[in-house]
Amino acid sequence: MSNNVVNAVNGAGAAHVAIVTGAAQGLGQVIAEHLHAAGYRVAIADINLDAARALASRLDASGTTALALKLDVREKADFEAARDSLLASWGGVQVMVNNAAVTLHTPVMQISPEEFSSVVDTNLRGTFLGCQVFGSHFGANGYGRIVNLASLAGQNGGTAAGAHYASSKAGILVLTKIFAKELAGHGVTVNAIAPGPIDLPAVRASVPPGKLQGIIDNVIPVHQLGDPGFIADTVVHLASPQAGFVTGAAWDINGGIFMR
Repeated sequence: MSNNVVNAVNGAGAAHVAIVTGAAQGLGQVIAEHLHAAGYRVAIADINLDAARALASRLDASGTTALALKLDVREKADFEAARDSLLASWGGVQVMVNNAAVTLHTPVMQISPEEFSSVVDTNLRGTFLGCQVFGSHFGANGYGRIVNLASLAGQNGGTAAGAHYASSKAGILVLTKIFAKELAGHGVTVNAIAPGPIDLPAVRASVPPGKLQGIIDNVIPVHQLGDPGFIADTVVHLASPQAGFVTGAAWDINGGIFMR
């Protein structure tokens, strides 16, 4: 790793640039906020451009350190356009966080083929395309950090998530290893974070209160939901230049539900 890369994050040069997919709300929003607070220029990439713009404006109304990008993760051309936009706006990009996901809880016997494909296309195909487009760019430049948001559901089938969601997250864990091997010799690390149930509004809205409390009391050994801020801090940690010796890993943050 060149001294310029280290200096960029340590303050001797321009701040590193990170792009976060699905960043306009939920966990993606928290990740974007924490990366921005850590000194990164952050691209808020989301299919909902208005929401992305609102967050970017809250982070930096001048647009100097935060900008919004419309990105449908199912489309390779959108990733390529996002990459090109960041090169034009900020001269580069060094961190990709594949966070965008659809979470559905349909019982397995009621999932239609179309619903299954829709979830997998967003979650798994979207992560594949993000790793492919930005991994290629990072590899050509000799440096990069990719962090994929997987899930406990991809390891044990989940506590409440649908089979299509769990299957897509299991695929992300495998893709992480594949891209990590492919890019390891080019200064690029690829890691995954596999959270368990997180204390987010979307989680509380999608799981009935009684069922959620039952999960907290009887399923999660530490008897509490995960802190999204801690997960975001873990992303920041894995995105740093100092994280060069960590690749192909899945960081489990699940309250002890799944131990290995």
